[in-house]
Amino acid sequence: MTFKDIKSQDRDVYNSVVSHPLQSYEWGEFRAAQGIKIVRKGLFENEHLASAFQLTIHKIPHTNFTIGYLPKGELPSKEMLEELRKIGRENKCIYIQLEPNVLQDYNLPALTSTLQPSFHPLFTKYTFILDLTKTEEELLKNMHHKTRYNIRVAQKHGVKIVEDNSADAFEKYWQIMQETTNRQKFYAHTKKYHHLQWSIFSPNKKSSKSSASNHLNYHLFLANYQNKTLAAWVLFTFHGTLYYPYGSSSSENRETMASNLLMWEAIRFGKQQDLKKFDMWGSMGPNPDIKDPWYGFHRFKQGYGPQLTEFIGSYDLVINPFLYPILKAADKLRWIYLRMRK
Repeated sequence: MTFKDIKSQDRDVYNSVVSHPLQSYEWGEFRAAQGIKIVRKGLFENEHLASAFQLTIHKIPHTNFTIGYLPKGELPSKEMLEELRKIGRENKCIYIQLEPNVLQDYNLPALTSTLQPSFHPLFTKYTFILDLTKTEEELLKNMHHKTRYNIRVAQKHGVKIVEDNSADAFEKYWQIMQETTNRQKFYAHTKKYHHLQWSIFSPNKKSSKSSASNHLNYHLFLANYQNKTLAAWVLFTFHGTLYYPYGSSSSENRETMASNLLMWEAIRFGKQQDLKKFDMWGSMGPNPDIKDPWYGFHRFKQGYGPQLTEFIGSYDLVINPFLYPILKAADKLRWIYLRMRK
């Protein structure tokens, strides 16, 4: 068995062995279009692709060093870690951060003895996952009664949910995204980032490709009311799973409960596409702080009756043991400075 570079002709077979949108070939093309270095490797056995991974290489400003990032990959084997060390040395990485798409149930003594818990996790350790194989009646029954009520309120107001991947729909999405981030006071990606993603994944399409393929598919959904768009969400489909990575909502006509109906129609869309589960792309933990600014978003998702799911978390593969603690200390000071400014 040997690791080889993944070529463009390997796209379909590569996508067949990875499990998450952030490991998809399409996501790598999106990141490469931003000028970020992409490394894709596959473990081949007699010309058969057994496993694969994709990581990005990020320059540390004002230095010749970099950081590697491998989100939502598989549980790293000894062979994979050796290959990552080789890649890290070739790219002057101080460390490579891994956030495996692996549930907490795994026994990880070998992993934790080789890797260090990340000092700056990027992806949330928890998410909500909804079983889409249940009937609509079962799904509605398992919701919080207030959530069911809000869905009916939106329906009575005449809110309409549509999939629209046009350029005009994207502009509406971005306008509401700006309003949402300003209102909630959280950092978000730039318009250039979102537009590049839209242009690569869904270029001027009114309806998306089949979700049954091994490709990452992009779906832009709008909640419209009286000639206004009140909410706009981006959904991904990949390997039988629906994902909700980005969402925005207007402060206008909050009484219509448009976002509640949008979530329900997203669930129904997933079922229509014969998807098996809905990963809501992050949540707080089992004992959330009600004073946390993200609590409202957590509670909104929780109302639909999903299962709170915990992953193994974030780990660092240290490549340069001398510079790693220095970088760790610098990051801590940076966050102290940012909090003081805030």
